[in-house]
Amino acid sequence: MTNADRADEATGAAGAEAGAEVEVLVVGAGAAGLGGALTLARARRSVLVLDSGSPRNAPARHMHGYPGFDGANPAELLARARAEATAYGVRFAEAAAIAADRLPDGGFLVRCDDGSSVRAARLLVATGLVDVLPELPGLAGRWGRDVLHCPYCHGWEVRDRPLAVLATGPTAVHQAQLWRQWSDRITLLRNGRPLTPEQYGELAARGIAVADGAATGLRLTPDDRLAGVELADGTVVACEALVVAPGFAARAAVLTALGLPLTEVVREGQTVGTVVDADPNTGATALPGVWAAGNVTAPFEKVVGAAAQGVRAAAAINADLIAVEIRRATGAHRATPATP
Repeated sequence: MTNADRADEATGAAGAEAGAEVEVLVVGAGAAGLGGALTLARARRSVLVLDSGSPRNAPARHMHGYPGFDGANPAELLARARAEATAYGVRFAEAAAIAADRLPDGGFLVRCDDGSSVRAARLLVATGLVDVLPELPGLAGRWGRDVLHCPYCHGWEVRDRPLAVLATGPTAVHQAQLWRQWSDRITLLRNGRPLTPEQYGELAARGIAVADGAATGLRLTPDDRLAGVELADGTVVACEALVVAPGFAARAAVLTALGLPLTEVVREGQTVGTVVDADPNTGATALPGVWAAGNVTAPFEKVVGAAAQGVRAAAAINADLIAVEIRRATGAHRATPATP
């Protein structure tokens, strides 16, 4: 039976019947999930991918740092990767996994938000995370456009422009110092967070301004570009891009349903997000038969790194399945009477 034949038996959550089976269910269709699915399909495994249609970088118009795809729209990369995986027999279902149970044979039954379910011998969870943005009016709608977080993703595009860094957590000073590499017109909006004398001195030494007062809103140009951030006293700090470090929450409903707890990420005594613990080389979690890859386990990973994690996890899953097949074949061979 070919990969495509096996996959035809499990069309997934979109109209699938309970009990549909695949060797590997990939939960999440971002770079990590698609990298894993492609690798597994090329290893001649039957693969179904659940795609909830909500990639983390959906608001971004371009992605950077991915050799061969620098400047590409993230959606274009995903569409191309999806087409490549489909050519090897990977099937896709437009649904989100909401719960899972371990079966007596060691496999899994995963239930989806459309009421259907899928059985799988192994799981690769690549569901990513949700960015938790500060509650500043107008900010969320500009996320990934001129409200930014990663200089390696967006710094070149706003180089030499006036930039403001909104202090939302313990990494604010580090952010301001980091973005100084791309522009010498940086203002740190303290936003009520205290700074030490040493931090003030280091910021001043590199020409980074500090503005006091809570941020209350954004100022825009008539053609809908960011012009500045308004503070509580009415002062407007001019900037053409605003840097924000979001909090983050792992999308891990399937994993928590199976009993795997989330781990808090703590910076200088403050919890900034949650992740799933997984081996950094193989993606193996503490749950036998379950692997994780991408931002669900590595929140600061870029697209290219997430894809690489998915590929490595897929290789580990295939090796695990081969080990099972060896044990079964060996047991059957020993049980077969020798012919005279």
